[in-house]
Amino acid sequence: MARFHDLEVTDIHKTIRDAVVVTLKPVNDAADAFDFTQGQYLTFRRDFDGEELRRSYSICAGKDEGVLQVGIKRVEGGAFSTWANTDLQAGDRVQAMPPMGSFFTAIDPTAEKHYLGFAGGSGITPVLSILKTTLAQEPQSRFTLVYANKGVNTIMFREELEDLKNLHMGRLNVIHILETDAQDIDLFTGLVTQEKCAQLFEHWIDIKTVDTAFICGPEPMMLGIAAALKDHGLEDGQIKFELFASAQPGRAKRRVTNGDEASQANQTSASVTLDGSTQTITMPKDQSILEAALDNAMDAPFACKAGVCSTCRCRVIEGEVEMLANHALEDYEVEKGYVLSCQAYPVTDRVVVDYDQ
Repeated sequence: MARFHDLEVTDIHKTIRDAVVVTLKPVNDAADAFDFTQGQYLTFRRDFDGEELRRSYSICAGKDEGVLQVGIKRVEGGAFSTWANTDLQAGDRVQAMPPMGSFFTAIDPTAEKHYLGFAGGSGITPVLSILKTTLAQEPQSRFTLVYANKGVNTIMFREELEDLKNLHMGRLNVIHILETDAQDIDLFTGLVTQEKCAQLFEHWIDIKTVDTAFICGPEPMMLGIAAALKDHGLEDGQIKFELFASAQPGRAKRRVTNGDEASQANQTSASVTLDGSTQTITMPKDQSILEAALDNAMDAPFACKAGVCSTCRCRVIEGEVEMLANHALEDYEVEKGYVLSCQAYPVTDRVVVDYDQ
């Protein structure tokens, strides 16, 4: 089971006015635990006025750069992102879990593929890691990036993207879509919608040559892009998603039960295995597995509590649960019994779950 480790901040610098790139160094011989795969994220924790907050931020470094970096954009009212942008300094220590996430495809040095990336705002961070790693390790592959922002001054990593275009001449194409700033080509102004994608595929992107598409950004944008990709021939397995946790402020509400259902027994006996130890607890069926574990002093892993990040993943060994939202697990993982415990509610009178598998 992944646990938090200390990381030293070795550098922190602005990429735009309200976003920073934080360079981190594992301490206490934890370097091997932070050997990331492109597209993964780190889950951080910090106490604010006696309350522990956990937030996940994507790694923006490429595998070949030899550094561990995350991009943190300030969110209005966000305690952690505001602190990182205003108070965090080189030399400070932070705590994070080892890298997690499955927003990537395996690298093949002999591949000759065309990858397509869509990023909205700070959604560029994991896509940038994928882009840099792919171009460096698959020398015959190419990458097209469609990057959506409000305006020129909100484009994270703008100079770095230009440098990458020059470094990988002819293999990287970047299309900037700006919501408010007018551009020479009208198609490149406005929001990235399903209709705009269709126009891009008609005039600017040869969609028939695309092998895999990566999408990271707000959910409405992602759904429109995915629909357009499917309309133009891509299969589900060719489309990889990474949803903003900020787009999911809390878990979905439980379905309303009628009087007869409410009058029935509402208790479940749950056996929860964590760090090799199993604890059996009695919990109400209108409480999530994660909430029940935390209420019983079990140090279950979590970050967003919104079904987005997959930090709280566990496997159902016995019984049945209802998962209200799932923006993180692949279909094959669900088929094998994996659930997001923050969104998993008992259906049967007994359930057995394992965080260690």
